[in-house]
Amino acid sequence: MKLLAIDSSGLVATVALVVDDILVGEYTIHNKKTHSQTLLPMIADMLAMSGIDKNDLDAIAVAAGPGSFTGLRIGAATAKGLAQGLDIPIVPVSALEGLAYNLQGTDSPVCPIMDARRGQVYSGIYDVSAQLPKVIYEDGARPIEEVIEQVKEISKPVTFVGDGVPVFKDRLIDALGLISDDGSVTFGNDAVRYQRASSVAILGKLYLADGREVAAHEFVPRYLRATQAERELKNK
Repeated sequence: MKLLAIDSSGLVATVALVVDDILVGEYTIHNKKTHSQTLLPMIADMLAMSGIDKNDLDAIAVAAGPGSFTGLRIGAATAKGLAQGLDIPIVPVSALEGLAYNLQGTDSPVCPIMDARRGQVYSGIYDVSAQLPKVIYEDGARPIEEVIEQVKEISKPVTFVGDGVPVFKDRLIDALGLISDDGSVTFGNDAVRYQRASSVAILGKLYLADGREVAAHEFVPRYLRATQAERELKNK
């Protein structure tokens, strides 16, 4: 089984390839270029270096959202175009579950936070101690204060990841305590803080086995919030 994974939900563009039980390749760029410039060349380079023909792919896993509206549209268009051309299914994976899964195996609940601007984040809280993640708090767009209250209700220290960490780190430390062995907040390091397509790929493989794939023409991203244009139109 050969599965390609794409995540363009945030600042990072990342693609990965899993063949059976092996992560054959992963390509991640965090250089502020638009994902429309990077995704297709990254996929082509990774497949070429891996010696895999795109026609041999069995499915495409894609971070379905929430996240950047533009990034999600680019990732969705890329996945849909490839999947339709190859006549293979798409496996939607929550962008937040993918972020949390970067720390798969940890006993600490993981809270991914993606900066949604205006003091809000896209967030959820997950138990990733087992092979499949379990949802502790559903994903949503919410004020950072609401996330803080959710974390206060959890008895274990919570680990934060995501591009919201640099934005809200000081506020989280002030509200939840200093980082310590028995503190209530820790932060994932740079290697696991941002999106990794390898996590989307592994979850995609598990979800494909569970029958969670969709036809390419049926796939749509999950935005969770109205776009700025939609908000401005509504306010007119």
